[in-house]
Amino acid sequence: MEIIEYYSSQNKEYWLNEIGKSDWGAGKYLYSLLKENKLKKLVGEEALVLLLIEDNKLISFCTYAPLDDIQPTKLNPWVGFLYTFSLYRGNLYAKYLLDKALALAIKDKKEYVYISTNHIGLYEKYGFEFYKIENDIEGFPSRIYRKKTGV
Repeated sequence: MEIIEYYSSQNKEYWLNEIGKSDWGAGKYLYSLLKENKLKKLVGEEALVLLLIEDNKLISFCTYAPLDDIQPTKLNPWVGFLYTFSLYRGNLYAKYLLDKALALAIKDKKEYVYISTNHIGLYEKYGFEFYKIENDIEGFPSRIYRKKTGV
């Protein structure tokens, strides 16, 4: 397995189509943002799309960006759109992407990495802690989790 970055990959169209196979509403939304070249306008020009792959198969993906669905905010960076395809669930593959995001945050000298979600008990197993609740860009309350980078 390896992690590649969508924007710097040589086969963006292939990976875009693989992301589009997600059965999750937010995954479909990410697909449309990428297809319409709108992701970076929404979450920041430095946004990365991390893809966990093996043998040209997409296992899991997420974004690492200055913003996510909590805006405006001074909190950053954010892991967003974290998804693992059903065939690969139960193996903690998301940990590879979360560890990569943490390494990027350390490189960027950030104290925390943030995740916005309404799930309870999903990110704690990866070392994230509940931080607070804020409204998302749609005006709905969302739980914010964070993980200390050690910087």
